Amino acid sequence: MFGSLRRSALRGGVVAAVVAGVALAAASPALAHVTAQPGTAQQGGYTVITFRVPNESDTAGTTKLEVTFPADHPITSARTTPQPGWDAVVTKGVLPTPIERDGAQITQAVTTVTWTAQPGTRIGPGQYVDFPLSVGPLPEDATSIAFPAAQTYDDGNVVNWNETQQPGGAEPKHPAPTVTLTPATGGGHGGHDAAAATSGDTGSAGTTDTTARWLGGIGLLLGALGLGLGAGVVLRNRKPSGGSGAASTNEEKVTTP
Repeated sequence: MFGSLRRSALRGGVVAAVVAGVALAAASPALAHVTAQPGTAQQGGYTVITFRVPNESDTAGTTKLEVTFPADHPITSARTTPQPGWDAVVTKGVLPTPIERDGAQITQAVTTVTWTAQPGTRIGPGQYVDFPLSVGPLPEDATSIAFPAAQTYDDGNVVNWNETQQPGGAEPKHPAPTVTLTPATGGGHGGHDAAAATSGDTGSAGTTDTTARWLGGIGLLLGALGLGLGAGVVLRNRKPSGGSGAASTNEEKVTTP
């Protein structure tokens, strides 16, 4: 009976470890997406959007990111911030139909923003880089905007993050970075300076959230492994006592935490 209990406990520890490992693996792909942070902004205003770019490859490094702006909801201004080791280019194009804004006629809007690594720079395996971008004015007639992104690796591989999340559907394999737009609350039309003032909080919050999720998953996995190994050690060191009464007591201790 004691041998059976020992095998059951060891199997239980192994199963718990496997479950924790699966949970951690399931969480990892979500963290590997190119995302736009924060995920919300106010309609009609300026904001700082930070494109977080994790490196998914175990051998290659990311050397380029190209973000495409929405053509159906033109954004006329985009400003980058100096990023050591990277060159940034903002490209504008002529609008098919000029738009009126604040009494002025707008004929151009941002089409793409591209960050290219300088020689010797890359996002290596297990690393990520944040690319902040001050943009605006955001559209007033949309509830969300997507920024499809192309991530280029130094081995020639290109990953396109351009799939749209369907309402009620599963998350696509390569979702486009998306920002949800909420109605303005009075300060939504601030300028670039107001947007830049919030950029530090944005990056800090995103980093804290991602780190917490990774540490939580790793802690779950290690805890489950420790539980299984600890149960095995205790059961190996425990010697069965004589008599049916003693055996019954040992079984109760094993099965009742």
